[in-house]
Amino acid sequence: MSYPYAPMSPETVWFGVTPTLWWNDDFLSIDIGIPFEQCVSEMALAGFVGCSVGHKYPTDPAQLRSALELRGLRVSEPWVSTYFTIHSMHAQTVEKVRQQLAFMAAMEKGSDDPRRADLVVAEFGDAVNPLPVALFANAPKFTDAQWTHLIDGLHEIGRMAIAQGRKLCYHPHLGTGVMDEASVRRLFDKTDPGLVHFLLDTAHLAVAGVDPFAIAKDYAPRIKHIHLKDMREPVRQAMHEKGLSFQQAVESGIFTVPGDRAEGALTPRFPELFKTLQDAGFAGWLVVEAEQDPAKANPLEYAKIARNFLRQNLGW
Repeated sequence: MSYPYAPMSPETVWFGVTPTLWWNDDFLSIDIGIPFEQCVSEMALAGFVGCSVGHKYPTDPAQLRSALELRGLRVSEPWVSTYFTIHSMHAQTVEKVRQQLAFMAAMEKGSDDPRRADLVVAEFGDAVNPLPVALFANAPKFTDAQWTHLIDGLHEIGRMAIAQGRKLCYHPHLGTGVMDEASVRRLFDKTDPGLVHFLLDTAHLAVAGVDPFAIAKDYAPRIKHIHLKDMREPVRQAMHEKGLSFQQAVESGIFTVPGDRAEGALTPRFPELFKTLQDAGFAGWLVVEAEQDPAKANPLEYAKIARNFLRQNLGW
């Protein structure tokens, strides 16, 4: 069988998955008690080779590395919430980045595997996504001064990432000051392409009203990390019409996995994205994500739906 995106291969594009299918790392009440060991075992069983870090993971690098290697997994990304746009948080943000870079250095010590973790960040200054408030009505709008602080801060930690042989990948995120199309374009137009890369999260962009496939074409060379997930259109409409909070939207099932042909609004267009990535020579982590309630969406079942969808489209 021939595949339309054959130039991409498992040597250069690696499939990961986030633990948010098994529990939620933002809203700890969304949890049915699945332990770490079951989560990572099911990730491997579904056919993934990497994962992001969740709050149930061991914090000791040696212990975590051993548990992941036993299952053929490695870390695709550590996360840092940055706070460059609010007062007295620059130094704390930089220190958190330093800690995460040190953690990954310990995790990958002595390894020559090319599948290195990327540093993933999003600016959470004044963010409303953790709060029980209407997300779109209350999301922050940065002042010019805040934009300057954010861009300067990202350049600083981007240099720190490069010094450790890593890529800094910025994640436009619902409920933050970099969410709608104008703010996303401003961030990537004003930052140094060599220091700040684009983490393309298809569903976060789509829910915010941004066409993820069009913006992927415009910024294809900047895309170095992907969170591939789908959304349920009726819940997106309810977010806008009823003023749902982010937690309410997640609990209502706003997100689903790529390949959910019954409910995913974006799944029919993902081949368009794969073509864009192929044309741009994308190499790096492609990570399946869907913050779902495991009581309503069996994590292993949905992980396998996503993995099969990738196999059908990409050939491995």
